[in-house]
Amino acid sequence: MRYVAAYLLLNLGGNDSPSEADIKNLLKKAGVGIDDEKLKFVMSQLKGKDINEILAEGAKKLASVPAGGAAPTSGGAGGAGAAGGAAEAAEEKKEESEEEESDDDMGFS
Repeated sequence: MRYVAAYLLLNLGGNDSPSEADIKNLLKKAGVGIDDEKLKFVMSQLKGKDINEILAEGAKKLASVPAGGAAPTSGGAGGAGAAGGAAEAAEEKKEESEEEESDDDMGFS
């Protein structure tokens, strides 16, 4: 990921086709370690491709990935859910305290 990020930063900075040396230089200045094999792999995957096309292709792939959890549909429903959660927490706490009291009846005093 660090190599892709460095490639993108260099591209945004005006370097349309960053080289391995450019990426190594940037990562060294940032104090980031470099694995030459991984860098060569990333560069081979990016070689001869337009960065905008790569980003568009990646966005299409990410669109099919589930993001988890549905967003609330209205603000009012969120408040009701929070109130219900507080009531459940209070019930659980009450049950725990009753269980603790039952230990006293076991004769371990």
